Amino acid sequence: MNASYGPILVVEDVPNILDLLEITLQFKGYKVMTARDGQEALERIAEQTPALIITDILMPKMDGYAFVHRLRTNPDTVNIPVVFLTATYVTPEDKTFGLSLGASRFIEKPIDTDDFLLTVAELLAEGPIQTPPTLAQHDFFIGYRARLENKLWHKRRQIARAQALLPTLPADQREAYQSLLDQSTRDRDEIQAELDEVHRALEKFQN
Repeated sequence: MNASYGPILVVEDVPNILDLLEITLQFKGYKVMTARDGQEALERIAEQTPALIITDILMPKMDGYAFVHRLRTNPDTVNIPVVFLTATYVTPEDKTFGLSLGASRFIEKPIDTDDFLLTVAELLAEGPIQTPPTLAQHDFFIGYRARLENKLWHKRRQIARAQALLPTLPADQREAYQSLLDQSTRDRDEIQAELDEVHRALEKFQN
């Protein structure tokens, strides 16, 4: 039934989530391509154009927002439907920005498999989309900066809470919470690195 569709590209840097999505889609008969960040995804798209893209937002090297912005500036990929996956705090402004980039849907982790597959089937049935006008580079960076600053604030708050909680936990629970704290710290550093890149890009517009 799904052979008439092109492949689905899944972009996710967490291996177990990437494997889960790939297996779930393949079980339903979809052909699946995978990538671990936006840069690798662009390389895969250069090899074969997908019918649908499912991408995480927070990723190293090139995150979901930057990746989709690149898609919308290329005539060959401008009309590919995109689903954003997110495990981080999503504000209405985050969703508005994502929609301004031409995202079709947002799906929050942990993923409801039935809802996920229904979303995939609906978007494939609809085919190529009509996207809003592509944001100018400066406008994209302004919106992107605000989204990153918001995510950084929430991530720092999450880390502070975890650091305060950790010493109070029973010894047998500390390892699991330390692992969560370590991941949150890595996420914070990735967000900060991307924000620094955005600040440098905006400085170029001022010079």
